[in-house]
Amino acid sequence: MSIALPGLASGLDSAALIESLMQVEAVPQQLLQRQAAKTNTFVAALQGLNTRVAATAESSAEIAKPGALRAFTAQSSSDSVTVTTTSAAAAGSLDFTVESTAARHTLVTDAVEEWDTTAFSITSSDGTTTAITADSTSLDDVVKAINASEAGVSAVKIPVGDGTHRLQLSAASTGADGAFTVGGSALGSTVTSAGADAAITLWAGTAAEQRVTSATNTFEGLMPGVDVQVSAVSAAPVTLTVERDAEASTKTAESLVASVNSVLSYIRTNSKVSTTGDGGTSAGVLTGDSAVRSAQQRMSDAVIRPVDGRSPSEIGISVTRDGELTFDQEKFAAALAADPAGVEATVAQLASRINGVASELSDRYDGQITQRITGQEGLANRLTDQVEQWDDRLANRRATLERTYAALEVQMQSLNSQMDYLSSQLASLPQASSSRNNS
Repeated sequence: MSIALPGLASGLDSAALIESLMQVEAVPQQLLQRQAAKTNTFVAALQGLNTRVAATAESSAEIAKPGALRAFTAQSSSDSVTVTTTSAAAAGSLDFTVESTAARHTLVTDAVEEWDTTAFSITSSDGTTTAITADSTSLDDVVKAINASEAGVSAVKIPVGDGTHRLQLSAASTGADGAFTVGGSALGSTVTSAGADAAITLWAGTAAEQRVTSATNTFEGLMPGVDVQVSAVSAAPVTLTVERDAEASTKTAESLVASVNSVLSYIRTNSKVSTTGDGGTSAGVLTGDSAVRSAQQRMSDAVIRPVDGRSPSEIGISVTRDGELTFDQEKFAAALAADPAGVEATVAQLASRINGVASELSDRYDGQITQRITGQEGLANRLTDQVEQWDDRLANRRATLERTYAALEVQMQSLNSQMDYLSSQLASLPQASSSRNNS
């Protein structure tokens, strides 16, 4: 005869029994783990949204600047003349001839073995004289002294081939103002290139003829917002033509709409509710969040609300029933051609309005989405801490169960031993009652 408890001296698997109990004990931790994972997923989705909104804030800030939509193309009738434009340009044309290109003042000394003095000077075209003192009369020391001076001249030693050298001295910049002379030395020298300005003539042969010079080969602001660079003399007139670049302006406006659409599309995708295979529904990670809905509404309103009483749809910007923004390139180009200033002002105001909303939402310190992310990150951290606390709690619970069952095992073995002893004692007693009955 023996007493048995499940999982102890009876031979049952007490480890499996403990494991089953621990699975029940771990249910609250598993719920916390799922909640923490869900929160982290939500935080990641908010961060993705915030990145897109911040990018929209940055791009819209650029488009809101004056002249951001003003784009021009420029063409030259000569390959030796190149043109660049800025937003300050205006459509128009100009004829001119290229009289000369800019030259750097350069002189070469006679061939010598060494300089004839350690102290000499360089005088610029405006009369400024720079005193120079070399460590010795060696050509290397003279070159070093010239290059270290503030004369605006560079020097290099050129071998002639018979053991002598010439020094070539060159002005730091082109133009007539770069001309210079060397004083204090008796060595002869030859000017190989006289410093000269580039020169062009506007309206040549007319009463309005005008000569324009530049110390470089670039004529800045020859027309408003137009820089011209010449590389060769051209006796024949060069025609410069500047036209509005409608395609570039259209792409700039379209990029503004596209940046907002990237935000709205991201929200729609992550807020979508779909039907699962078993007939249930599956909600996106951002579904139902009030901060996200507010961001979606504010971004959309910033684009579609009227500007000075006129709908953006008049320049090709509209919204579909699904909340997606559309941009009609042809309609925008037509509006730009009809009223360039008006369209530029409308797009600038739209960009400024979008920038204001996007900046408020994504500001790295107090943006609404940023604060939402911070709050959810705090929640995720607290949930993670609770999960870790449950690790300790479950470990202690497992240890308690193992000690309890181990103690019960010992006690059961003791009881079984006592029962075995009592059984043996009872079996050894004489059968008195049975003998009397037989007699």
